[in-house]
Amino acid sequence: MANVRDLKKDINYVLGDIIEAVYVWEYSNTDKDTKKSEAIIDEAIETFDELIAKVNAKNVENPKGHFNAIKDELEEKGKALIEKINNLG
Repeated sequence: MANVRDLKKDINYVLGDIIEAVYVWEYSNTDKDTKKSEAIIDEAIETFDELIAKVNAKNVENPKGHFNAIKDELEEKGKALIEKINNLG
């Protein structure tokens, strides 16, 4: 069960850091419109909810493959969100 706990922590830390980066961008760019940055935050929260629901899914046929797929999805979606933050600019 330690792997599930670590995966949940990773999801929380990665997406929390992304949201924090958006807040830093908003703070340092007070003259710019925040609609796009708010959309990134909303997308990060939706991603968090989806991934946690997948982690908590019961009766998974191949648990190791299931959790590896979640890790890969976290990495993919995290990179996409970071790219969106970099393009705010």
